[in-house]
Amino acid sequence: MVTIKSKKEIEYMKEACKATALVHKRIEEIIKPGITTSYLDKVAEATIRELGGIPAQKGYPSGVKGISAFPSTLCISINDEVIHGIPSNKVYIKDGDIVSIDLVVYKNGFNGDAARTYIVGKGSKEANKLVDITKQAFFEGIKYATKGNRVGDISHAIGEFIKKNGYSVVREFQGHGIGREMHEDPGIPNYGKAGRGIRLEPGMTLAVEPMVIQGKPDILELDDGWTIVTEDGSLSAHYENTILITENEPEILTMP
Repeated sequence: MVTIKSKKEIEYMKEACKATALVHKRIEEIIKPGITTSYLDKVAEATIRELGGIPAQKGYPSGVKGISAFPSTLCISINDEVIHGIPSNKVYIKDGDIVSIDLVVYKNGFNGDAARTYIVGKGSKEANKLVDITKQAFFEGIKYATKGNRVGDISHAIGEFIKKNGYSVVREFQGHGIGREMHEDPGIPNYGKAGRGIRLEPGMTLAVEPMVIQGKPDILELDDGWTIVTEDGSLSAHYENTILITENEPEILTMP
């Protein structure tokens, strides 16, 4: 069921999303070669709590039989890791690494969700292009995130832009509605046909998140039950924001 947020609920959403943006800003300030992914995770959790929030991904999903809960605040995925990488005190970030960081802040009963891909140190020309295309795919998609359009219009725009630039779309994972729950309806694939899916209405809040692979689109899940990697070992990038559908242009809630 798709939820339409009231004005008060939107204000709460904005607070959670602002906290999410501030945590990403903190990560951007400290990420560098030689630090561990667990260090970033600890800083992120401390920052979230200082802002009055709760790290929503830690312990998610809670109490679901047969699924191990995610153990950390951040999903940190490096190079060929697409999403859901688990931070570790044994994994050191190296110069030139592509580091995708996905985080969700729960505050005042609502969630803010955003992902960024950072190139640490001096990245290759290919890595920089991949990250740029992934970010731009988000902005191409939300051009269609307007009242009266359909979810499929966003999906189509993202997928066609990625394909046009010679990259592959991750098809097994997608964006989603967001609000009181981290994952709500509707699902928002990063590919598809225009004119399909539900109509967009003011008050909808959506997490739009292109996940792009440099090589073939095939992915694998590692034995930890969470980390998703590219099957051919090619690089991957991830970019996400929580947006609000309005009477006019969409509002990006997780940007400073």
